[in-house]
Amino acid sequence: MTDKVRIDTLRADLLDANNETFLARQAEFESNVRSYPRKLPLAITKAEGVWLTDADNKQYLDCLAGAGTLALGHNHPDVLQSIQSVITSGLPLHTLDLTTPLKDRFSEYLLSCLPGEGKEYCLQFTGPSGADAVEAALKLAKKYTGRTAVISFSGGYHGMTHGALSVTGNLSPKAAVNGMMPEVQFMPYPHLYRCPLGIGGEAGVKALTYYFENLINDVESGVRKPAAVILEAVQGEGGVNPAPVEWLQRIRKVTEEHGILLIVDEVQAGFARTGKFFAFEHAGIQPDIIVMSKAVGGGLPLAVLGIKKQFDAWEPGHHTGTFRGKPAGDGHRPDHPASSARQQDRRQSRRPGRVAER
Repeated sequence: MTDKVRIDTLRADLLDANNETFLARQAEFESNVRSYPRKLPLAITKAEGVWLTDADNKQYLDCLAGAGTLALGHNHPDVLQSIQSVITSGLPLHTLDLTTPLKDRFSEYLLSCLPGEGKEYCLQFTGPSGADAVEAALKLAKKYTGRTAVISFSGGYHGMTHGALSVTGNLSPKAAVNGMMPEVQFMPYPHLYRCPLGIGGEAGVKALTYYFENLINDVESGVRKPAAVILEAVQGEGGVNPAPVEWLQRIRKVTEEHGILLIVDEVQAGFARTGKFFAFEHAGIQPDIIVMSKAVGGGLPLAVLGIKKQFDAWEPGHHTGTFRGKPAGDGHRPDHPASSARQQDRRQSRRPGRVAER
């Protein structure tokens, strides 16, 4: 491999092409929907750790990290070794939801990362993206409860598929889309600095907590009892905004009292980014459904739900997906992407602890 690109993957006239050339070709080949190249006009030719090199041979510190997928950086040697060992092992590269010895080990290890060592949870491999997992979580909550309403929060981001977009706060991507999922009620999300009620501080958090409780308890609120509440313990696209501990604890208490499933989306904040393995752990709560993606695959497509067993109301085959069992994407080894972050947490380094201190 050269410092730029593999020679055998490009035509000879593109070996020395610059950013401008590649971006022009991308504009010719791809839809107008592409977004990152408009803000970051780069053609990336090399990646290692936190560093990127473009086709103009300029180097950049990567603060994007694949929108949260690269918890260990680009091409981490442990991740590469694990991927290579899987794809050269003779295992099938596609298994639907059939198991393998390595998938068995991966599942056992991932469960051990969940609250209470995962004893109350089971896993559902939902497909390649976080939005896939959100869709499955919403369907399961409705199936279990028999209800149709969902409460989400302003500033929340849960994906671009139909249901996931319906519970996403950002209006821009759904402005021209008709027929969003009905019965989605948005509530204000706490912000200690930019309080949506204009109060701020602890008083603002208490007011928002009361508002949520009153909406659930008041038969005149106009909001039907929901199947689920979906939230991020730290909002990502909403401005890297962590939820106050006391607010999360109260949301958990109210949802438990009313038989409402609490779905916590850990797609961006999970896997040791906040000093604990999951962001919700700072509040000491246990969600009913945990949504995992991005870092769980170490840069490869993977999404998983952690479901409390009592809420696993699926019947066989009632939620499937072609790519829900790829060995290379699942990283079916306890030393592969999802496990690597946990190993660091438990044994190899003090990084999560240092994050928490900061």
